[in-house]
Amino acid sequence: MPNNITRRSFSKGLIASASAPFFFPNLSFGNLNRKPNLAWVGLGGQGMGNLSNFIGKCNIVALCDVDLRNDPSRTQMRVERESVNFLDGCKRLYPDARIFQDFRKMFLEMDEQIDAVGIATHDSTHFAVAHLALSMGKHIFVQKPLAHSIDEIRTLKALAEKKNLITQMGNQGHAFEGARLVKEWYQAGLVGEVEEVICWTNRPAKGFGFKGLSSTRFPPKVDVPHGLDWDGWLGPVDKEVGYSDDLHPFTWRAWWDFGCGGLGDIGCHTIDTPYWAMDLGFPNRVDVEVERVDPLLTPNGSVVTYEFPALNGRPPVRLKWYEGPTLPPKPSIMGDIEMPVDGMIMLGSKGAIYHKGMRPNSPQLLPESKWQEYRTNPSKRVPKTLPRVKSIFDDWLNGINTGKLPCSNFNYAAPLTEVIVLGTLAIRTGQSVVWDPKHMRVTNGNKEAAKLIKLAARPGWRAKDLTAANAGKYIKQ
Repeated sequence: MPNNITRRSFSKGLIASASAPFFFPNLSFGNLNRKPNLAWVGLGGQGMGNLSNFIGKCNIVALCDVDLRNDPSRTQMRVERESVNFLDGCKRLYPDARIFQDFRKMFLEMDEQIDAVGIATHDSTHFAVAHLALSMGKHIFVQKPLAHSIDEIRTLKALAEKKNLITQMGNQGHAFEGARLVKEWYQAGLVGEVEEVICWTNRPAKGFGFKGLSSTRFPPKVDVPHGLDWDGWLGPVDKEVGYSDDLHPFTWRAWWDFGCGGLGDIGCHTIDTPYWAMDLGFPNRVDVEVERVDPLLTPNGSVVTYEFPALNGRPPVRLKWYEGPTLPPKPSIMGDIEMPVDGMIMLGSKGAIYHKGMRPNSPQLLPESKWQEYRTNPSKRVPKTLPRVKSIFDDWLNGINTGKLPCSNFNYAAPLTEVIVLGTLAIRTGQSVVWDPKHMRVTNGNKEAAKLIKLAARPGWRAKDLTAANAGKYIKQ
């Protein structure tokens, strides 16, 4: 995401929906007669773009990033039409915010001054920042995927429930108008029974944050740039991994220790819409086709097949996920439509629902004749039964201000992310995963996948270390 930001920058064009009301009156900021105080952790790439959505809506009191290099190699941004270096830009955009390099120091020094926290770090550090924030009573917004392992996902969901805090995951497409339309069309039976869903992406072969890497070892380390806390960037990873620009700032997603591959990057967007529309729940089996198994780096061309059991009156559903450069066979119902680099199609007994791109920007019915009839004949259209809200960001703020549960709160986002991570376990091991969600167990003898349900973390990054009482022990002096 380009950092082309001014003080007047706000999120535009995101049409969203709230979930059913769910109130925590004691959490409302409405009676405090002030904007919530927001801290943000992770400023490069998505971070600054996300943060711009809160200008004028929050008091932005603290910023944190492990990389505080103030040179063009870090990040260039535009502030009031002027190109400036990263740290200078942060100070100019947010002059009232204190700037930190260690999120633990930020939380402990500014505890009472922070109401809510945004998190846009790499996947393997989501848990640490989120756990400390929740344990200290902060509402949190976490970029997708919610966390790096199933154990982390469930721990954060349970902690958020225990603390009665307002949470949101940053899968922006879940707030789009298109997601609401897809769900309403499906519920109205416009395409009949859906038993097959196909989703695909060009990642990891191509796309932002990926270089189509194929190495089976970490890249050669080079000198750590001045201003970068590399130990802090490594987070919970207890390995000798040296700095390289094949890891930071933008290519970390491809490496299993730091990201969740193409599935973790795009699956939370593209799988989200059918997952929500059909209330898929947890799969009982995940199969995989992969050319090679790499313990360090996600391979290109994986195909993951999820088997979801029958639920709430709908039949079993098979969802297939294709990663670049592999494309699914084109369904005949698409007619003359060319296969885009990202997309989703729900194949039903009476037609299909399709959208191109990773998010449901412009969904349509298929075949084309069905779509044209729906578009041109008002009597064919189904009512808009789901409420709409402005954006994923405003939906979170609305929850903070009113106590209303946001649309991608952890009660929803945690199971969705668990589905995504189960797919990564199949890719990482090259084996099927038969899943018992009640007991959080792999039951088909895939011992390598079972080991990855809970990831080891070094001291300072374990759940027991990430509380107000213990976090201070791990702050560098």
